[in-house]
Amino acid sequence: MGQDNLKDRADGNIYTSKAPEDDESHQMISSLFLGPHAENYEYFKSNIIAILEATRDARLNYFPEDGPFISKQVQASATFGKHTEKIGNAVKKAAELLSKHSVPWWSPRYAAHMCMDMSMPSLLGYFMTMLYNPNNVSIEASPLTMVAEIEAGQQICEMLGYNLDPEVKDAPVGWGHITCGGSVANLETRNLKFYPLALRNAVKDFGPLSFIGSTFVVETCGGAKKLFKDLSKWELLNLKVPTVLEIPDRLSIEYGISSTFLQDTMKQYGIQSVGLGPLERQYDVDKPIQYMLASTRHYSWPKGGAIAGIGSQNVVGIPPDIEARLDLNELDKHLQASLEKQQAVYAVVAIVGSTEEGAVDPLRGVLELRRKYQAQGLSFAVHADAAWGGYFATMIPKDFKPGDPKNAEPPKQTGKGDGFVPDASLRVETQEDIYAMREADSITVDPHKAGYIPYPAGSLCYRDERMRFLITWTSPYISKAGTTESIGIYGVEGSKPGASAMSTWLANRCIGTGTEGYGALLAEVCFTISRLSAHWAAMSTKTTSFICVPLNLLPSERKAMQDPNTTPEDYAQALHEEKQKIRERILNKSNQEIIDEDAGRATEDKAMVLLRALGSDLNINAFALNFRYSDGTVNDDVEEANYLNRRVVEVLSVDSPEDDPTKIPFFLTSTEFEHELYGDCAKHFKKRLGLAQDERSLFVLRNVLMTPFPTEGNFIDKMATIFREVIEKEVEVCRKRNETKDNHHSFILQDAFDKIFLVNRSMFHLASRRRQLIASANIDEKSLNAYRDAKNNNPAEGFFLSTAQKEDISKTILSDGAFEAVITSKSGKTIAQNVQVTSFTALKDRPLNSKYRDHAYPSGHMPFYLYGTPSSIHIDHMLLLAPNIQLSASNVTLSVDPPIPATSLKNGCILYLDDVQERAMQPFLPTSHLVGGQGPTSSSNFFFQAGKRFKVSVFEDRYGISAGGPGLGDVDYGKRLATGEM
Repeated sequence: MGQDNLKDRADGNIYTSKAPEDDESHQMISSLFLGPHAENYEYFKSNIIAILEATRDARLNYFPEDGPFISKQVQASATFGKHTEKIGNAVKKAAELLSKHSVPWWSPRYAAHMCMDMSMPSLLGYFMTMLYNPNNVSIEASPLTMVAEIEAGQQICEMLGYNLDPEVKDAPVGWGHITCGGSVANLETRNLKFYPLALRNAVKDFGPLSFIGSTFVVETCGGAKKLFKDLSKWELLNLKVPTVLEIPDRLSIEYGISSTFLQDTMKQYGIQSVGLGPLERQYDVDKPIQYMLASTRHYSWPKGGAIAGIGSQNVVGIPPDIEARLDLNELDKHLQASLEKQQAVYAVVAIVGSTEEGAVDPLRGVLELRRKYQAQGLSFAVHADAAWGGYFATMIPKDFKPGDPKNAEPPKQTGKGDGFVPDASLRVETQEDIYAMREADSITVDPHKAGYIPYPAGSLCYRDERMRFLITWTSPYISKAGTTESIGIYGVEGSKPGASAMSTWLANRCIGTGTEGYGALLAEVCFTISRLSAHWAAMSTKTTSFICVPLNLLPSERKAMQDPNTTPEDYAQALHEEKQKIRERILNKSNQEIIDEDAGRATEDKAMVLLRALGSDLNINAFALNFRYSDGTVNDDVEEANYLNRRVVEVLSVDSPEDDPTKIPFFLTSTEFEHELYGDCAKHFKKRLGLAQDERSLFVLRNVLMTPFPTEGNFIDKMATIFREVIEKEVEVCRKRNETKDNHHSFILQDAFDKIFLVNRSMFHLASRRRQLIASANIDEKSLNAYRDAKNNNPAEGFFLSTAQKEDISKTILSDGAFEAVITSKSGKTIAQNVQVTSFTALKDRPLNSKYRDHAYPSGHMPFYLYGTPSSIHIDHMLLLAPNIQLSASNVTLSVDPPIPATSLKNGCILYLDDVQERAMQPFLPTSHLVGGQGPTSSSNFFFQAGKRFKVSVFEDRYGISAGGPGLGDVDYGKRLATGEM
């Protein structure tokens, strides 16, 4: 929900670009994009014209003797002109709509998702190719773009460190291709795991390969040499990846078996033909084979597991560490359990740049664990999900050596003056894990992310090109006998746009996949995100109305965690001093000042070294806000902190088709740290925010920065100022809803003839009404009679008693037990004024703050408070979790055995609707989500209606009047008061 006043404050020529002296890398980068203000429009336009002219010439030069098929006379006709004008108007209108309603990814103000201005080479490559619309499923449908895809695959393989030279003997030859995305990797590692089982069937007695049974020897992952036919199921499932991939070559070399014969054989026995289930049953694979990867994984992994028939439950999430990276100790435990249970593992996936946190998993550690477990008989593929992080490999120098001390030094800067944008390097650990990708068996990379290339452009690369043969499908209606083999057979996709391949190839070719190309671009982007990270790290102080905490620890926090002797006071002081250092050395300095002042400092004291230590591994900041009450107390309620973060991101994002993107001055996005997925990571984050330790999800702000432009001209400071203003405004909203003040209070009125009962109309979102309160009270005789007359005249009508003035429910109503009120009907008619309420006595006064709520809705029943007198019994639904629904009923008929004691009704007990499954019904839809805007209770099919009958059980309430949960609905089944019907 953009705000006009925020846009007005952000107006003006904030960013004035200067020509940086000697900064050739920034000059090169500036030539790659159309530009935030279309600065390179003329260059882009000239290239578009060149493409259109080439397209025209291609048509004119193809058998020119054919002559024109659309004549001048046709073009001059009224009908032709009418439809041409219609198309022109539609194009103009559609372009206008896109310009007004598209999110401005091209602007440095956009810092939300993995989106930015696409590079001009990629756009031009896509545009020129889509005019020809080649289909890269077959060479005959895409003679040039098929070659472009092969070369793009080689470009990416080389970028990742895979070998492409067949003459190199100590490394396999890599291979890659363009896909719509990376989920296809699931299928290929599945087929790899089952290839030995399928081949074993062909080697059995009377099988087409039975003649090799007595001589064909392979090496188990533990190093033993055995006849292939004698391998156990466990040994077959745990052959090393190279051992499996070299089998076809060995069969050809050692037995002269042709590839055609082997292919025909595997068509009978392979998993592609017989399916996963039959092979599992035949070999008694009773424990499902699993993938293992950090629980912070992208949603495509469980989805891909489901599509591949593996099952999403077998894509096992490994808990992350406190900075959202794969926890190697947890992975070790899971692998040890798999070894002990003899439950095979398809692959362990290391995420190289998680899409929510920018975290790079410790790939070196994963590879070391594989070596450890292979020696014990457990082997698996290692896949690197580098969809986001793959292109960051271009920042790794060609002469990079893991462990070299110079890797810790900041890069040398070549520019100076206004407009100068320094280069930043990756953290040493991140560099080494990215470098280790060359040892992964397969890697997914999305050029449409950090490659600045249009959707859809994913890629999948193999360390060993032979892995591509695990998925080979042909389309008979396209592929013909004798034609050149098409790249389209290697993968699960059918038709796919050649434009994506050409776009990727041209961008890689023009920009370059080394340190002077994409590496230079991403180095400047890394510097830009670091400067923004500095704002998130040091924005809040001890006196601000809010707290801003980045997920990634500051250096002082890491140091404190490593030193067991650090006291909380020492920790707080060190953190305060480091934040002040960030403000003085980074926030208040220009790029040039940072570099100049660093010249006289030791390496470990340089601002550039500190900048590199801030934020995530790869250009994504996850951070969260909390607020202080007016008295300076820090809020500890997770739900209320989530509310603040949601309000902030709603202001700074598009969350509705009605929102106007052009009115939003700065874009952020959000994510959610679910307790089940993030575990200790979420707990630690909450602790640093000053929040209670519960199992509720934490709503987290997130920003991705892909632009190198905004670090000069004080632009980032302006964006940070806008952000701060939004926070401060929303903090006031949070304070108002959480600080208990005098308010009007409304109660459902329930009559017991000799006494009335009042049920507070609870609200989770207001502190003054965030309680479930049931009380008995007396009202003056005149008002009581007026109420009873109205009730007798309209028995189906509901009635409410509301305070006449704003009251403090704790100080006035509960303490004094008396106040003045008004009685109204549900339809809004006033029944009595100046109502004198006395003897207000709480039966139940249960807090509804998030820390007191259950973690799940009740299962197997629906609980209510049961109270009143033997002659007039009432119920009110227990609000144990939010969101919820308030359901109350007066004067219910209870037929239970034995009868409920009067004292139990007076104090209030618990009634279960035994035949109502609350968990299955929750959450109830709010009125605004239902057809006609009617609430759920208005439906004739709704379960809670007058005249309905329920099986019930009644229990004593084990907790005090003002007890807080969770667990208030738990009962002692051994002390059931009664059962029957209501």
